[in-house]
Amino acid sequence: MDASTAEFLQTIFTFEDLTGVFSITDVVLTIALSFVLTAIIGYVYKITHKGASYTQSYVHTLVLMGMIVAIIMLIVGSNIARAFSLVGALSIIRFRNAVKETRDVGFIFFAMAIGMANGTRFYSLAIISTIMICLIVLMMNRFDFYKKDLTSKILKVYVTSKTDYDHIFDSTFVKYTKESDLISVDSVRSGMLTELVYNVDLKKSTKSNEFLNAIKKLNGNNKVTLITGYNTTDL
Repeated sequence: MDASTAEFLQTIFTFEDLTGVFSITDVVLTIALSFVLTAIIGYVYKITHKGASYTQSYVHTLVLMGMIVAIIMLIVGSNIARAFSLVGALSIIRFRNAVKETRDVGFIFFAMAIGMANGTRFYSLAIISTIMICLIVLMMNRFDFYKKDLTSKILKVYVTSKTDYDHIFDSTFVKYTKESDLISVDSVRSGMLTELVYNVDLKKSTKSNEFLNAIKKLNGNNKVTLITGYNTTDL
C-alpha cells in the first residue's frame, strides 16, 4: 500500500481532519456504550416502577437522552465558545409534559450523567456508576427502604345542599374510624348537591362496605366514594 492510499484511508476512517478531537471509533463506542448503559437504566426503571403512570415512551426517552447527551458532549469537547452556543440553541426547547413522580426526575438525571460520562470518554466511570446505582435502586426496591405505613383514605360524600353536614356523620366516624378530618367542601351540580371530602383513618376491624353503607344511610343514599391508596398511587 503506497503512501497516498494510506492517507486516503486515514481520511475516510477518522474525523481528525475535520475536528482534531475524535475518530469514528470514538463516536461508535460512545453511542453504543451509551445505548447499552441507558437501556440497563430503563430496564431497572421498568421493573422497579410502582403506580399507574408507567409509559414506554418515557423509557425510550431515557435511552435517547443518554445517547444524545453523549453526542453533545463530544461536540462540545473543551471548546467554551461551542458550549455557550449549544446552550443558547438548546434553550429554545420547551418541555410541557409534567413529570408525575419525583423518582422519574432522578432517572432523567441518571441517564444524562451516564451520557455525559460517555461523551467525555470516561467509559469506566460510566460503566461502574451504572452498575452500582442500578444495584442500589434494586436493593431499595427489594427491601422497601423508607416505606411508611399509611392507612389514611379519602372519603367523598355527596349530600343535598340543604343538609346540615357539620355533625351529621360524627357518630359514624366515632364508630368506624380512628380519626377523621374535613378537607374540603364544594358545591356541585349547579348547587343542588354539596361534595364533602374527608381524610379518614379506618379502624382495623372496620369493613369498607359496612362503613360506606352507614354513610349512605345518612346522606340520603347519594354517591359515596372511598379512595384507598391515594398516597401511594399516582393517579
